Amino acid sequence: MFRVKICGVMTAADARMVAESGADAIGLNFVTGSPRFLDTASARIVAAGVPEGVLRVGVFAGATALEILQIAEEVGLDAIQLHGHIAASPADQTILYDPPELCIELAGLPVIRAVRLESDGLTAARLWLVAAAAAGRAPVMALVDASVSRGTVLSQLGGTGARVDWEALASAGTLSVPMALAGGLTPDNVAEAMRRTGLLAVDTASGVESAVGCKDPHKVRAFVAAAASSR
Repeated sequence: MFRVKICGVMTAADARMVAESGADAIGLNFVTGSPRFLDTASARIVAAGVPEGVLRVGVFAGATALEILQIAEEVGLDAIQLHGHIAASPADQTILYDPPELCIELAGLPVIRAVRLESDGLTAARLWLVAAAAAGRAPVMALVDASVSRGTVLSQLGGTGARVDWEALASAGTLSVPMALAGGLTPDNVAEAMRRTGLLAVDTASGVESAVGCKDPHKVRAFVAAAASSR
């Protein structure tokens, strides 16, 4: 699906810079409450700055298929990333849960599923993928991000700099779909992370910023170069 994705891009200028630096995917954040949240009008402007050949990925958590499809059409998204919790909580209906059935409801748009490395490895991720396939459509990729608690607020679901345990991930085994690594990746550690986990696709947001939502051209170029050097 992608090799290097820079997420949380908030301006058309940053979108062009990220693409020119060699990334092949850009993430636009539609999670309300996130510090990198974009409304539809702003997202259209950013998406317009993305050159052909670079994926425009919309990041959602807890949204309905109708909401996602409407934004995807208005903005011109190429793929959807589901970043909500992977398991529902009957006791707390406020938890942003993305059910497996969303994949089939989003038919026509490739789905990337963010999953978490938990104390029992990738068990929950595997169960979700099996359920999605049974419902009629599995995602095209799983993005492994740092673990969060059930009560994590919207602004902390991703892009926080929290790192995945690379050794534990390597020991957890593979999933039924291609995998990418996120969580605390920077130009200084991405090559090592890829070597230790064996994963060839990576995603970062805060790791290439000078301030929240402001991508640093030097960091972006260094990140892309470091990721390419480890393949």
